Amino acid sequence: MIELLKQPWPWYVSGVVIGLMVPVLLIAGNKSFGISANLRHICAACFPANIQFFQYKWKKEIWNLFFAAGIIAGGFIAAHFLTDPNPVQVSPALLSELNNYNIHDTSGLLPSELFSWPALLSVRGFVLLIIGGFFVGFGTRYAGGCTSGHAIMGLSNLQWPSLVATISFMTGGFIMANLILPYILSL
Repeated sequence: MIELLKQPWPWYVSGVVIGLMVPVLLIAGNKSFGISANLRHICAACFPANIQFFQYKWKKEIWNLFFAAGIIAGGFIAAHFLTDPNPVQVSPALLSELNNYNIHDTSGLLPSELFSWPALLSVRGFVLLIIGGFFVGFGTRYAGGCTSGHAIMGLSNLQWPSLVATISFMTGGFIMANLILPYILSL
């Protein structure tokens, strides 16, 4: 069984599992799936203040906090017990492109030239991690949810704002990956 878990799963298995979450949550009490709302729940639970945005019944959404904790626990288990000791398989074309941007570490999932403390102190790392993180947080709040909430749950419920948000996420992702990211990586 452990060997089965160590192997990459095909998209059609994981996609079906994610897709089945929608009817399960709807049947289980008309619950909405999304990860970004958990930050609001945590703030409402841990920092009770007289701020109207945090004045709601967060305890009825506690199941979502357990879901987020399961994601963290699953990541820990996968990283410590289910890792493949072999180097990550990267296509030669991608290796060539990464070399053009002075990214040579392909020993793990995250290149140390981009994701490390010394990289954070560079202009490229600061732009990618700090400014990029700000834009992700701002966009999530501005859109009223994250990609999982809008693209999985909202689209399956035929919600117009989720369609607009998902189109915006995808358009922004294409622009970032093809036009802006190469410029940032060359810094």
